[in-house]
Amino acid sequence: MTFTVINGLIRPLLESRLPDWVEPRWYMSTDELMELAPQAEIGWLDSYEDGATEAASRIATKLRWINTIAAGVEHFPLDAFRANGVALTNGAGINAVTIAEYAVMGMLVVAKGYRQVMRAAERHEWLADSPGKVELLGSKALVIGAGAIGGGIAERLAPFGVEVTKVRRTPGSGELGPDDWRARLGEFDWVIVTAPSTSATEHMIGADELAAMKSTATLMNFARGNLVDQTALVAALKARRIGAAWLDVVDPEPLPPEHELWTLDNAHISMHLSGRAQNMMFIRSADRFLANLDRWHRGEPLSHVVDLGAGY
Repeated sequence: MTFTVINGLIRPLLESRLPDWVEPRWYMSTDELMELAPQAEIGWLDSYEDGATEAASRIATKLRWINTIAAGVEHFPLDAFRANGVALTNGAGINAVTIAEYAVMGMLVVAKGYRQVMRAAERHEWLADSPGKVELLGSKALVIGAGAIGGGIAERLAPFGVEVTKVRRTPGSGELGPDDWRARLGEFDWVIVTAPSTSATEHMIGADELAAMKSTATLMNFARGNLVDQTALVAALKARRIGAAWLDVVDPEPLPPEHELWTLDNAHISMHLSGRAQNMMFIRSADRFLANLDRWHRGEPLSHVVDLGAGY
């Protein structure tokens, strides 16, 4: 039997489907998590309490494999995992469908000035003209981070006639590498960030990058707030050096009510809801975990294993 510690929230989707070689232990509180973690050989140690997952991971000295529903893994002790030979599997792609749909929605909201339309409707005011006249057809988008989410965005933009250029660490034909995209920023109407959060990507969009963008361009961030220099972004939005920003992620989260970003009419803040705007996240996560349990038992490579050196 393999002692397996799992968040109790996923229990209804897993319990009846677990193989008989798994000895499950479910936790519903941080105290229970901390009590069980040191015994875990396999762990799904996600917690909504800040720091609890990392703390539990550090004391889980028997761990051989840890799973997470999250795509970003910056809150895990990756160096410790690497030193101890712990495999980490993540939720990359679990929320790709809904985030990609959210990106298309955001582009249409910005292009058509739909926020102004809804505000007028709330005032019972009949507009005589559209506040937004941009068409997606013929526009150009740069997708920085062409994984499951970035690729999903590109796939959904194709029928709209948007020309998409992807950026990835190892570029394929027609794609840009990590050292190529900055020189091309001025070509794009939409700059969409979906890259992982690592030490190499922190503030990858800063004052220089914002200055290189079109004055009418929209920056969209669906990655992590720290990939964008938020101070530089506020300055660029206030000075109208770029057209708009759609920020599903900010730094910090939640964004304080008094933060200046809330006051800018060209800043759209969607409160990290893009991945939550669906009801399939836990179902897909449970299915993936069960499939990986089967691979683990048969000695086969797990799917969606994190590169502990690269951080994603």
